[in-house]
Amino acid sequence: MLTTQGTPVESTLGFWIKNEIFARMDQLSPAEKKVARSMLADYPSAGLSSAAVLAKTAGTSTPTVLRFAARLGCGSYAEFQRRLLDEITHQASSPVNRAARAQVDGIDDSDFGATVHERIRLVHQLATSVPPSEFDNAVRILADSPRNVVISGGYFSGQIAQLLAFQLDQVISNVQFASDPLGHDISKYLQLRRDSVVIIFDMRRYELAAKQVSALAKSRGATLIVITDQDLSPSAEDADIVLPVPVDGIPFDSHIALLALVESLVQAVFRTRGSKALERMVLWEDAVLIHRVFRATVEK
Repeated sequence: MLTTQGTPVESTLGFWIKNEIFARMDQLSPAEKKVARSMLADYPSAGLSSAAVLAKTAGTSTPTVLRFAARLGCGSYAEFQRRLLDEITHQASSPVNRAARAQVDGIDDSDFGATVHERIRLVHQLATSVPPSEFDNAVRILADSPRNVVISGGYFSGQIAQLLAFQLDQVISNVQFASDPLGHDISKYLQLRRDSVVIIFDMRRYELAAKQVSALAKSRGATLIVITDQDLSPSAEDADIVLPVPVDGIPFDSHIALLALVESLVQAVFRTRGSKALERMVLWEDAVLIHRVFRATVEK
């Protein structure tokens, strides 16, 4: 087993239930040990079935399974399953865990050509991960002169969210980026109305702030667009439009497909707005001093 400074990687990466089973094995009754062994033999899948099914697999009773869950510090079997699901999510999404798995499996993806090919694959997947109707609806809503558009992102995705805000603001009016949506930018959300649009980026290792902002946006009557990964952010439950993006990568999730989506979205809004978008871009070019060796001229 791969170790980190002498500590098993599994222990450092959140196998909480499994660690508790090992730690408490000598405290379990003979019947509870049957449940523990069934769990370890098919971990974590065995615990995702009902208590009755796990009891049957272990050759014991449902009350024994419930007592087993309580021994691990879970108030109910439902809580036990929630913790298992949290482990699965953590294992799937943790950058440390993905990097560790790659080392354990002996995966060598350091070749430049291989890494480029993998990112090309993610961009190709984008065409099937994003429903065309959802993309078209997002373009239509943004191109239809909403009262205002407020965009926010997460720890990493915030940079791409900001890029979308900066580019979109040169195509349509009243676009704002909220770097601190629950702090000094909260007023941008308090001004939302039914003809407003909110775009939230929330990729896996989902952030509580995204869920809170999505709830706030819906309470104000705004149209909510959530850009997330293929596993779907909890904020997607509140969304009017969901744009799921493939993000697999080692050690960190790749944002190459996310960037492709943003560029496609801006281009589609520009095409839909037509001359109005071009006129706004001309205003930007004329009003903002941009230092270049050569400056393109726009034919009017």
